Amino acid sequence: MIKPEELKLATQWLHALRQEISKAVVGQTAVVEQLLVAVVASGHVLVEGVPGLGKTLLARALAQAVRLQYARLQFTPDLMPADVIGHSVLDDTGGGLGRLRVRKGPVFTNLLLADEINRAPAKTQSALLEVMQEFQATLEGQTLALPRPFMVMATQNPVDTEGTYPLPEAQLDRFLLKILIGYPTHAEETAVVELVTTGRAGHELPLDAVQPVLDDVQVQELQRLAGLVHADTKVIDYAVRVVRATRNWPGLEFGAGPRASVALVRAARAVALINGRDFITPDDIARQALAVLRHRVTMAPDAQIEGRDMDELLQAALQSVEAPRL
Repeated sequence: MIKPEELKLATQWLHALRQEISKAVVGQTAVVEQLLVAVVASGHVLVEGVPGLGKTLLARALAQAVRLQYARLQFTPDLMPADVIGHSVLDDTGGGLGRLRVRKGPVFTNLLLADEINRAPAKTQSALLEVMQEFQATLEGQTLALPRPFMVMATQNPVDTEGTYPLPEAQLDRFLLKILIGYPTHAEETAVVELVTTGRAGHELPLDAVQPVLDDVQVQELQRLAGLVHADTKVIDYAVRVVRATRNWPGLEFGAGPRASVALVRAARAVALINGRDFITPDDIARQALAVLRHRVTMAPDAQIEGRDMDELLQAALQSVEAPRL
């Protein structure tokens, strides 16, 4: 049970965080909200969009507003697992017989930006499986815990397919949300140009106005409170029925697994907390359904030939499930 004063404080924290991020990221309100959902739910996000839409800026603004350790890793075809999690080096500085010293990789941070994650082969992508699921990494036989909070924000370009490797289903399933970031409106793009070019040189990111308003302890408190948000049995049943509907829906070859049901309720709890409620509603489930499901299902070949849209199929499946009345 969340105390009223805790709920009020959490709402204030999240409002302040949204305000700080908006100082650097113009528009993209839905994208920012879904990013906050992932932060509060302690989940990872896959952001898909063409270059130049502010994906890196979004991650940097979040890290700066929350005082998080931040690392950016550019995924390339020659990237090796050791470049992700780390490796051992021979340390003979003390003289005599050298000893192996563990050098931790960039995953040992709070916010990891995995840029163009689909440009690395499956061998390298698999290095993130343990990291994303268990918040730990096995390095030279040692199991090392990652700092908390920990979040992977991965990006991929939907139009550039040359030299890319599709993400394995097991890895896709570990992302809480897949966020689609689209082009800004005319007014928003005008504001972006003015913000980025006024008084700046080169490609400097407009982060100077972003002030830290939270720390890692407060983020973990938000995540704890999200776990206390009440989920009625009928709403949980609704989430499960939505996920199960994808398993035999026309146009979908493979539906979402049980992890999607868990992710849907986790995301709904985060949405409720962001909106100042200590309970979730069927609307919370419906609002997050596309972001939770679109990377966990596979479109059937005939639907691809017909040019069907994944979100369109999922929306139809969602509408076929009757929402409960509370």
